Amino acid sequence: MITHNYINNEFLPSSNGKTMDVVNPATEEVIAQVPASTKEDVDAAVQAARAAFEGPWAKLSARERGRVIYTLGEKLVERADEFASLETAHNGKPIFESRQIEIPAAAECLQYFAGWADKVHGETVPVKGNYFTYTLREPLGVCAAIVPWNFPLLLAMWKVAPALAMGNTMVLKPASQTPLTALAFGEICRDAGLPPGVLNIITGGGSSVGQAIVEHPGIDKIAFTGDTSTGKSIMRSSADTL
Repeated sequence: MITHNYINNEFLPSSNGKTMDVVNPATEEVIAQVPASTKEDVDAAVQAARAAFEGPWAKLSARERGRVIYTLGEKLVERADEFASLETAHNGKPIFESRQIEIPAAAECLQYFAGWADKVHGETVPVKGNYFTYTLREPLGVCAAIVPWNFPLLLAMWKVAPALAMGNTMVLKPASQTPLTALAFGEICRDAGLPPGVLNIITGGGSSVGQAIVEHPGIDKIAFTGDTSTGKSIMRSSADTL
């Protein structure tokens, strides 16, 4: 079981060595300990994402990018039983829902957006006068995703798949209650050949790690699913950062 942060294709403990418990809600048993990450860990993840965005990820063609993302979906399908067991263990949902609904849907999401990688492009626009007018769609840069506990892997893939397909890099923070499938997905990324730093996964509480993410000046976009009051707080913090 992967229980370290995934930063720059390496599995690393938190910078201060602190951990937090992951509990099986059905039995109240502690099933794992994962990093209680710090601002320094967030900074390391953002730096890795920025280096990947400006380096190896940018050098891949859209079609090559799509091929790598499609492979992520294939490898997730191959390990569906394992991921379903992890999802049920830390989330508490029935194994049928994990195995037959969530994990297959997460893989399908990756493969769907992989197909869009080379199909989003600019266009010329007919305007009045002797002008050449065109649009150019480019990736934003480093994106961050903060996801809740109820569909941990699927909600993460809803954010990760389109962001990566369009050429962005990402820092992902899963919910503190359900981090195990996200961390295990890091192993799939490494095995599938996703370049270092393209996807970084760090664990921790919302008030600490989540806040450090939304306040980080090196992040270009925040994607969040969760409580409305938290969303408002993220918007305020992001605006203050700008």
